[in-house]
Amino acid sequence: MIAPASTHRSSGTGGLARRIEAGWSNGRPPPVTLRLLARIFGAVVATRRKLYRAGWFSAARLPVPVVVVGNRVVGGAGKTPTTLALIDALRTLGWTPGVVSRGHGSNDSNARPVLPGSLAGDVGDEPVLLARRGAVPVWVARDRGAAGRALLGASRRRPAVM
Repeated sequence: MIAPASTHRSSGTGGLARRIEAGWSNGRPPPVTLRLLARIFGAVVATRRKLYRAGWFSAARLPVPVVVVGNRVVGGAGKTPTTLALIDALRTLGWTPGVVSRGHGSNDSNARPVLPGSLAGDVGDEPVLLARRGAVPVWVARDRGAAGRALLGASRRRPAVM
């Protein structure tokens, strides 16, 4: 898991990250180099989107509702607590939720279940936390579509996948 920006050292990328976050929070315009990189990134994303629309790439489709929990900030933004709250809310509504993750920190590229006794080095620390605290089936894989299909194949009931 990535530490919050306030704990990064002031040199190297931690200092850069802190300066970028401070500028973002204070409303200052980003440096010219970052604006140029943003334009390049935007062009790449637009091209990728066009390739999906043209059929060159295909998106994974699952036969269940999918809720994606994400944001613009890496680490410390509340994705894990939000996911745990969604698990509880979905259960209250009668759903049987499951969780899919890329398993940041995982050393395996194949889809695999996260069990309460799984090691963070094998499947990632957040998936282990979600499996333990959320008490839901959790599957990890670099290919989240493959993890979702594996989760559904392993479940008797069709869960909502997050």
